[in-house]
Amino acid sequence: MEEQKKKRVKKRRRKNSPVKRIAIIAGIVVGLFLLIGVGVATYLYNQVDSTVERLNESTGLSPERMTTEAINDKKPISVLLLGVDRRADEQGRSDSIIVMTLNPNTDQSAMLSIPRDTKTEIVGKDTSDKINHAYAFGGAEMALDTVENLLDIPIDYVAEVDMKGFQDTVDLLGGVNVTNNLAFTSGEHTFEPGALTLNGSEALAYTRMRYDDPSGDFGRQERQRDVITALVNKGKDDFSISKFNNMLDVLGNNAKTNMTFKDIRTLSSDYMAAFKNQDVLRLEGTGGKEGDGIYYWNPDATSLEDVKSYLGQLMEQ
Repeated sequence: MEEQKKKRVKKRRRKNSPVKRIAIIAGIVVGLFLLIGVGVATYLYNQVDSTVERLNESTGLSPERMTTEAINDKKPISVLLLGVDRRADEQGRSDSIIVMTLNPNTDQSAMLSIPRDTKTEIVGKDTSDKINHAYAFGGAEMALDTVENLLDIPIDYVAEVDMKGFQDTVDLLGGVNVTNNLAFTSGEHTFEPGALTLNGSEALAYTRMRYDDPSGDFGRQERQRDVITALVNKGKDDFSISKFNNMLDVLGNNAKTNMTFKDIRTLSSDYMAAFKNQDVLRLEGTGGKEGDGIYYWNPDATSLEDVKSYLGQLMEQ
């Protein structure tokens, strides 16, 4: 029975290199952190530590959320990764919602992308709404509480980056190369099938299209992972001190996390084996307009229970 349950929630196991694996599971933020955590010279330590302190200070999280010791204690952890779409001084909404769960004791990990239109209880608002509205209503704290409630597991850490940070990073590295399998137009950009080199604006448009994709939000998630993988590999292969310093500026201005620099370094070492053994999970469900005329996506009850059970077991010591 347990084996059948695992088969229902595990879609594929990737055989990529360690760097590619981290790019896929970590999303934009952890992908950028990886460039910091696994190869910086000692003399850059203070610069990195100072930047991460800035990321900590900007989260707006409660003291309880800021004092997590799970990584330091080498415990199984879950990290909420948020790609935030905001304009001017708006709070914004979490356009991309990814949960990464790692167990350093069993050397296993899993990544789950949650469709942003998922209808669920918004913890702290006493209402059911799209899950990406949790961030709009109450920032990372409410997003953490809401995802915890949906999946019934503790979420220890959060890392978020806004879309400008993503776009600036692509431009900083001189663009990214991807292979596109679907002809489509997104915003002002048209994308043909085949090998493409994308600048920051193009990469953002490429990762945001979903309505013209036969796979909907899941197709968009695949494109996000492809761009992230290309982004991290480009940064790894084209490293320089000047680009590294510019990367710190991008992070400092466009990212937030409750991880410390020590946490990031520990992730890059003691959790590496778990990174390498990654399952990509997928929630099944259906979507449509409801009585209020708004589109919602509702996860299948059996699929949700299977995912919750799988992640719960992964979080056990």
